[in-house]
Amino acid sequence: MARKGRNPKIILFYGFAPVADPEALKLWQIALCEPLNLKGRILISPHGINGTLGGDIDALKKYVKTTKQYPGFKKIDFKWSEGAGNDFPRLSVKTRPELVSFGVPDNLKVTEDGIVGGGKHLKPKEVHALAEKLGDNLVFFDGRNAYEAKVGKFKNAVVPDVKTTKDFIAELDSGKYDHLKNKTIVTYCTGGIRCEILTTVMKERGFNEVYQIAGGIVRYGEKYGDKGLWEGSLYTFDGRKTIDFSDDAKLIGKCDFCQSPTKQFINCANDFCHNQYLICSTCELDADNLRCTHDNAKQSEVTSLHSAQPR
Repeated sequence: MARKGRNPKIILFYGFAPVADPEALKLWQIALCEPLNLKGRILISPHGINGTLGGDIDALKKYVKTTKQYPGFKKIDFKWSEGAGNDFPRLSVKTRPELVSFGVPDNLKVTEDGIVGGGKHLKPKEVHALAEKLGDNLVFFDGRNAYEAKVGKFKNAVVPDVKTTKDFIAELDSGKYDHLKNKTIVTYCTGGIRCEILTTVMKERGFNEVYQIAGGIVRYGEKYGDKGLWEGSLYTFDGRKTIDFSDDAKLIGKCDFCQSPTKQFINCANDFCHNQYLICSTCELDADNLRCTHDNAKQSEVTSLHSAQPR
């Protein structure tokens, strides 16, 4: 078994390719990860695989080499970053109808070359070239949940008012972005997977020229750090919460309670709530600030308690 914590790393990855038997692929991934002592989250659907794993660097290299042997996964772009060794509490491998829950599983067409009909991938240097050419006529469109943009985003980006990826459909259909349909748009998200689907959805709705950043914010940050068009920190879905690309990262986040500069997210105190607060170190000391005020969490708690009653 791989030794824990010797040289911890984290990998972020996804691959769109037809999966004939998601349950079989799930069992194969579990059998691959457990002996290597890898922890994190892997989602599998008929459209491919999406994951974030943490562990010893040698164990992760073995995982990458083996996973690339699956038909259609050879071209997966595995993105590496530093880990702390305790970034994930356990290994979770699940099957879902979609890799990202946009609510359009039947609309996606995939081949071993990826999604059909999505936006063209631009390398970071191509993004810069396009920005220099078009100036203010280029629109950066955030493909993440709105709270992620609180701590980091591309300069002057459009940030849709969404709490989950499922909200994007209604948001785009609302008409509030129709004025962008004839603009040149570059979408972006953490590692690129959400934009693979978002660009498809946008093109289906009449957005004429839509691109996506190859490898997402992660690859852009590796190339330009904080000397390009990105500003702030990158939100991550693991124990780190946020990462910076350099010591020069701009602090753009503001505490939800006092508006002081911060990039610290903490979970709501209610176990039924999956919301987070952006909070400064001073306001964190006041327990009243951590009380749940989220209506969706209260409803979840009521539903859970009701279902637990004997029938």
